[in-house]
This record gives sequence, C-alpha cells and structure tokens, in this order.
Amino acid sequence: MSENRDKCVFCRICDGKDESSSNILFQDENYIVIPDIKPLSTHHLLVITRQHIKNAKELTAENKSVVDSMVELGKQVLTEVNGDTSDIRMGFHWPPFHSIAHLHLHVISPTSQLSLKGRLITLPNSWWFVSPEYVLSQIKETAETVNN
Repeated sequence: MSENRDKCVFCRICDGKDESSSNILFQDENYIVIPDIKPLSTHHLLVITRQHIKNAKELTAENKSVVDSMVELGKQVLTEVNGDTSDIRMGFHWPPFHSIAHLHLHVISPTSQLSLKGRLITLPNSWWFVSPEYVLSQIKETAETVNN
C-alpha cells in the first residue's frame, strides 16, 4: 500500500484499516458506500471510489462512466435502506470546497428534511456543490478541448 493511501481516510476505509470500515453498506471491487458521519437528513450516504481520485475536477473522459456508476449505486443502496429516491439530492463538493480530497458522491434523502444549513451546504450547482450532470458536462468539455 502506498503512503498516500495510508494518509487518506477514505482509502483507509476502503482498505479496511479504519474503524468506519465496519459501517460499509455496500462494497465491490470499484466502490464502497457508507453513511455520512454528519448526516444532513435521514439518509445521507457517501459513494466512494476505491481508486484514489482526488476530486471531481480530476475526472477525465477515460473515467466518465465512474459518475454514472456512482449515481446508480447511490440510488440502489438508498432503496435498500428504505430511502426515498423521489426526494433525493446527489452531488459532489467542488474544489476547493471539499473537506476530504477523495472522490465521493453525496446521496441525501429526503431533501425535504434538510435544515437551512443543510440546504446551503448542498445547494445544487453552486460554487461548492455540483450535480453529477454538471460534472459530466465538465468532463465532456474537457474532452472536447483536448480533441480540438
């Protein structure tokens, strides 16, 4: 294991080297899903890549499918924990407005239970919290710029 994985809390959780590893709701070879330690609503899940990707800005055309997979997995696990997929907010904190430099998708439900602070922290397509669709549009723009 690299030294960097030892320094990243999400890598340590993925590798079973952190006490939060016991809270994993889902895991496969590419992703894990855990509850957020400071939930903003009844269900607040984090879909985390096992591969250490620093943040959503680091995604390239090569790993565009990562975002789609994270969204589908978030919905799947939310359903498994009896969350409401019709009242859902998903997003990524956009750098520099993130506390952990490891790609993770917030899956929050029901949004109707968000406090004012929670609504502000997860304000869709703000400077600090962006939707999966926004991230995909940025990947597309980046790929088009490289190809031109």
